[in-house]
Amino acid sequence: MKLLTSKEVLVDPDELIVSKTDLAGRITYVNAAFERVSGYTRTQAIGQPHNMVRHPLMPRAVFGYLWERLKATEEVFAYVVNRTATGGFYWVLAHVTPSRDAHGQVVGYHSARRAPNRAALATVEAVYAQLRQLEAGRRDRAVVATSMARLHEVATAHGGYEQLMFELDARQEAA
Repeated sequence: MKLLTSKEVLVDPDELIVSKTDLAGRITYVNAAFERVSGYTRTQAIGQPHNMVRHPLMPRAVFGYLWERLKATEEVFAYVVNRTATGGFYWVLAHVTPSRDAHGQVVGYHSARRAPNRAALATVEAVYAQLRQLEAGRRDRAVVATSMARLHEVATAHGGYEQLMFELDARQEAA
């Protein structure tokens, strides 16, 4: 793993970053936008765990929520900060869905990510900072449950987690 840097890679608003994984979270497909933004080539990414792009600024509670929803075969929208191959970072609004075979069985996951609403990031970063503070220094499941409960509290005030993500995404850039 590369050392972290403060270099942000901006996602082009016309770009869609796509990756697919198997049920274990190993990457089976990435598009050219994934390669450009993350800095990983297809050869480097295919077969690797998708969490290779997980940035330590992402609270575990958000991924706990994401996996909870995916295991219930539901889609998820979430603001995510990912790590680049060189240790930098990039923010995205991710839409993650289960992928199904011809018989309707879930065989993996599909993630399409786009440029975030920059005006929403201050709010997202503040919520994520609260969650990371709850999670700091502990790796047990109980702390993730506590952090997920806090995330649920914040989201409930907005009608749920996805509704909060949609509200944040709909914010207009400050003039």
